[in-house]
Amino acid sequence: MYQDLGRNQANYTALSPISFLRKAATVHPQRLAVIHGERRLDWAQVYQRCRRLASALQTMGVAAGDTVAALLPNTPAMIELHYGPAMLGAVLNTLNTRLDAETLAFMLDHGEAKVVFTDREFAPVMQRALALCKQPPRVVDVDDAEVEEGEWLGEIEYEALLAAADPAFAFELPADEWSAIALNYTSGTTGDPKGVVYHHRGAYLNAVANIIDWGMPQHPVYLWTLPMFHCNGWCFPWTMAAVAGTQVCLRRFDRRRVLDLMRTHGVTHYCGAPVVHAALAAAPEESKHGLAGIKGQVAGAAPPAAVLEAMERMGVEITHVYGLTEVYGPASICQPQPDWAGLPVDARAELNSRQGVACLLQEDMQVLHPQTLQPVPWDGETVGEIMFRGNITMKGYLKNPSATAEAFSGGWFHTGDLAVVYADGNVKIRDRSKDVIISGGENISSLEVEDVLCRHPAVLAAAVVAKPDPKWGETPCAFIELREEVELASEEALAHCRQNLAGFKVPRSFVFGPLPRTATGKVQKFTLRDRARELLEAE
Repeated sequence: MYQDLGRNQANYTALSPISFLRKAATVHPQRLAVIHGERRLDWAQVYQRCRRLASALQTMGVAAGDTVAALLPNTPAMIELHYGPAMLGAVLNTLNTRLDAETLAFMLDHGEAKVVFTDREFAPVMQRALALCKQPPRVVDVDDAEVEEGEWLGEIEYEALLAAADPAFAFELPADEWSAIALNYTSGTTGDPKGVVYHHRGAYLNAVANIIDWGMPQHPVYLWTLPMFHCNGWCFPWTMAAVAGTQVCLRRFDRRRVLDLMRTHGVTHYCGAPVVHAALAAAPEESKHGLAGIKGQVAGAAPPAAVLEAMERMGVEITHVYGLTEVYGPASICQPQPDWAGLPVDARAELNSRQGVACLLQEDMQVLHPQTLQPVPWDGETVGEIMFRGNITMKGYLKNPSATAEAFSGGWFHTGDLAVVYADGNVKIRDRSKDVIISGGENISSLEVEDVLCRHPAVLAAAVVAKPDPKWGETPCAFIELREEVELASEEALAHCRQNLAGFKVPRSFVFGPLPRTATGKVQKFTLRDRARELLEAE
């Protein structure tokens, strides 16, 4: 008898984060929305500018299902592009600003971008990419006041484009919340990058999950230390409209500028890779005053105990989250428990290093046997693969049905991350399946060795990879980035590892210097594996 009551316009609306923007502009029109240098925009202005952008794109021939690309830093235009295309049912493809021209050209062609928005700073690489495209998109230049040099490549500049468009452009929410809203390419370390497709429903739910799981209040001040091109900034461009907060733009990470912006604008929240937090923790003490009460979110790895302790002294509260591009960024969170506060910092750091539990609006996260898909025991020892299922999971890989089917095999999204589950249900990664080092038949977790290295006070960051070995097959090779004005000899690093690790897990080689990273701060281990092989050849 309940089935006769159907959906209609009065009782059903497709979920879309576009609705957050309209409400922010209606309820809080004069509240400060965006800070960029000397520029200020309130929510009514942002809403109007996004409607102008949608109007302009429609005039350029963009329609539902078309792709709009952007090679931009964290600027107001990048925020607005998270709404304008979606108002037409178009799909935003944010491009990594550190990619080479060949990779950018592949993405523009593969995603069939109709228009690309590009910052003048990136004109040289974009110009080369456009020359390589089989079907080059139309180009709109964004002339940011903080950039003094760089060619204009397009037919019109962003502000002129908006000025000629309709500020009252009428838009509708998508008829189907399963419609695509964003396209994000994976790193492509093996073969071509895969295009991860997000839908309106997932973007809406993850934006709300950010608020619930992090306990965000209304009207926070959020600093853009995380690139918006990375998983759409973990969906925070949409989250900030939902809470009518203030977004402080940042073109690139600079420790001194970040600390200044935090104090000047009363920043309450920020996100970033471990290297971001480590850099702030390593700042001179005299530059770290006035930051009490700030909340930071870290993903990729938990901060070492030394970083956690330094951040606590600054008054910054760190939350550890975990996820992948395919699950809209963070999809699990380590929720601190009341009894953790009284523990020593090393013990708290170990507990905070866990990937935790699924976020509230992600249906499930399990550690399963990769072949049988049976849950592993909650013993903190048995290793399985982390798998997700739920609404905050991609539609699939664009134009790649075989990879999509493989990723969703057995009704779960397979992450490739190997982990254990503790008795309290919290998950902790042991390693990526491809990063496990097999030495003399023994499995070595690179993350375990890295954690030990990072406990040394001289170490800022560490990455451990497999080095081919004629006797053992593979042995651990440690690449170490030191803190400023600090030295560490290989012998001292070796002694530290021997004191804290089983003998077969101790690295046989130590290399000191800056670690190669992606634009989101993740260490490029494939580059380090190549270096490790070169070390063997040089011996």
